[in-house]
This record gives sequence, C-alpha cells and structure tokens, in this order.
Amino acid sequence: MEALTRVVLIGPQSTGKSELARRLSEHLDVPWCEEYAREYALANPRELTADDVEAIARGQMANEDAAEAALAILDTDLISTVVYARHYYGSCPEWIERAARARAADLYLLLDVDTPWVDDPARDSADKREELFAKFHLALQEFEVPFHIIRGDWNERQRLAKELIDALLRAES
Repeated sequence: MEALTRVVLIGPQSTGKSELARRLSEHLDVPWCEEYAREYALANPRELTADDVEAIARGQMANEDAAEAALAILDTDLISTVVYARHYYGSCPEWIERAARARAADLYLLLDVDTPWVDDPARDSADKREELFAKFHLALQEFEVPFHIIRGDWNERQRLAKELIDALLRAES
C-alpha cells in the first residue's frame, strides 16, 4: 500500500479550519476529510458528555481511513478529540491518546483565533478561544508532531498553508 501524506488543520472553534481545508483540497485536487465531531454534534442536538468522546473518536478515525489518496487534508484529527475531551471533561480515554500518537499526521497547521467568531449550531461560544488555542499549542508540543501556526486574513492563511504543504511534499520526494 502506498504511503499517505496527511495534513491536519487544527485549532479552536471558528478559526476557519473547514473553509481552509476545502480551499486547499480544491487547489491541490485532493480529498479532504471533514471533522466528525461536528457531524456528531449536529446529529445529536443535546449537550454532549464524556460518554460521547469514544463515539466521536471512532467516527473521526473512520472518516480519516476513508480518505484514500497520496495526500489528504484533514479537518482535525484525534489530537482535537484529546484536547476537547480534556477541556470539557477533565480527561480523555487512554486508548484515544495512544491512537492519536500512532495516527499522527505529517504536518499540523494550527489556526489562530485572529478570525471573527461565526455563530453555528455545532459551536458553543467564543469565550474560551484563546484558552483553547493555548491548549492546542501545548498538545501539539506534547504529541511531538510537526506544526506551524497559521495567522492572518484568508489570503495569507491560504498562501502560508500552500507553501508549507509544498515544502512537505518536496521534502518527501
């Protein structure tokens, strides 16, 4: 089986991960894997609990595994599940943390909170975006994965993301 290159867009809510994933996918003509937690939250319109974390992790892994291409753009991965489980429920099941390490992507693009908050039924509030950004930053360091912070307007975000992905692909060839 051919090795996959996976690039993950990660960060707090309403930082443009899905939009940037879609744009990069179109530009590079590769598939993108949508965030399962969002799909799960919309399908379960109630306050989620710690009991939902494992189902979200399994759904995220299934979405990622369905991306069969040499390069895939992922709108979050299990590290996001770890960060949110720890943030909302105080801990994360150990198997999810192990799976996050084993399934680590080739590059993480951590999107900053320098974008306007956009209301959405799958989001809670803008109140803790800075705190969550710091938690994502620490988790990426903890998991020892390669990452870069993406800031700026849409054009700057897209330009920097493309440059980083191009550099990754050149280094792998």
